[in-house]
Amino acid sequence: MSHSTHYTTAPEDRIPIQQKTAYAVGMFVNNLQAAALPAMVVILNLGLGMDPVLVGLIAAIPRIFDAVSDPMVGYISDNARTRWGRRKPFIFVGALLAGLVFALMWQLPEGHSQAFYFWTFLAASICFFLAYTVYATPFVAFGYEMTPDYHERTRLHAFANTVGQIAWLGVPWFYAIMANENLFTDTVHGARTLAIGVGVTVALLGIVPAIFCREKFASLGPVEHRKGFWGNMNEFFRGIGTTFRCKPFVKLCAATFLVFNGFQLGMSFSIYVMIYYLFNGSDAEAGKLLGWFGMLTSIATFGVIQLTGWVATRIGKRNTFLITISLSIVGYALKWIGYNPEYPYWLLFAAPFVAFGTGSLFTLMGSMISDVCDYDELQTQQRREGVFGAIYWWMVKIGMAMAGLLTGILLKASGFDVALETAQPDQTLLLLRVFDVGIPIITSAIAIGIIATYTITEKKAYEIRAELERRRGKVTVSPQNSE
Repeated sequence: MSHSTHYTTAPEDRIPIQQKTAYAVGMFVNNLQAAALPAMVVILNLGLGMDPVLVGLIAAIPRIFDAVSDPMVGYISDNARTRWGRRKPFIFVGALLAGLVFALMWQLPEGHSQAFYFWTFLAASICFFLAYTVYATPFVAFGYEMTPDYHERTRLHAFANTVGQIAWLGVPWFYAIMANENLFTDTVHGARTLAIGVGVTVALLGIVPAIFCREKFASLGPVEHRKGFWGNMNEFFRGIGTTFRCKPFVKLCAATFLVFNGFQLGMSFSIYVMIYYLFNGSDAEAGKLLGWFGMLTSIATFGVIQLTGWVATRIGKRNTFLITISLSIVGYALKWIGYNPEYPYWLLFAAPFVAFGTGSLFTLMGSMISDVCDYDELQTQQRREGVFGAIYWWMVKIGMAMAGLLTGILLKASGFDVALETAQPDQTLLLLRVFDVGIPIITSAIAIGIIATYTITEKKAYEIRAELERRRGKVTVSPQNSE
């Protein structure tokens, strides 16, 4: 299809602003839960002196449970039939549980052994991620099914991610808040207090989409229960296999895994580089720079999200991804120059370019997975947003776990020694910068190569929708020339 042809959005496919806003509030809560734990877990190492490999294990082990719980919750919500809908009961309960567990898990008493902290926090992390799954999996699926329109999906995710970005605006300041000597006796005390605020926010705001959003497929017919437990389990695992054979979906998962978790892994080393390379062991100064870098990146991301949504409706989602992720690679390269002990705030010049990576990624991916769900329905005659969303975000979380585990392993391999309070060997500082800058450049470049082969264009998406609506007896939207 040439770029002069553009499909218009029918009025009935538009999402009311009240529902967009309610969903966007839920996206803020979703992002807050995703961002808060990685931002605070460094306290286990720098505050409680835990071995970085053990901290990495705490990040990785709960993902073993996610491998089953995420798709299982997705499958259950796809097939749930309640008076309140398929998704909303899970969102409501999940928000309350996740907020409560997060607040409690950081109330760690001082003066205990490393083994005590490891096992206690590991158990609490598993409980938190299970509660987070109950919230996030149906919530994400909700967004995939709110509209059948190719462009309205992009607008929804651009709007929701703009509001959700507020979480990423504040989270980079978490370390500076926890390390503030005027507020707390130490970083562990800061973590305890901050966690309560995060937990209350998650619980109160997380229920908003469950109350105010309307489910498009809430009135689906009853599910056949005669198969029994093992019959349903067989169907569940068969559905997982079908999902992984969906090539467009696998490409989106792989690209997200690489871009987001490459970013996460790289940023895991940033606080160490700032403390020991730029500021000679000063937690407070490093916390301020990290806060400014994160806040500037987040501010730029607001603009990137809007720009991504606008560009994607004109040149397509795939081409937009190729451009924005390329710009993020420029940002990572600029970080190498910005790591200058004489002028540490040069680092801020890289922030707007780095924002193109995370800012565009989930705006595009949420919309593209919605298209994949239509593609899947054409093949399977089932609506499986919950399973697709679960597996997609499980891949993201697996990557985050690997990032946490690899951070500990690479930190140890670099020769980093937490006992050296003001200095680290030159070789260690060099390796930390190489990990910080080089990893996201490599992973982003591979992701670009993968998405270059993605085949669901605007034209194909509308052809799929036309066939689905022909089955339902509805006339689809026809293309018009763009202005």
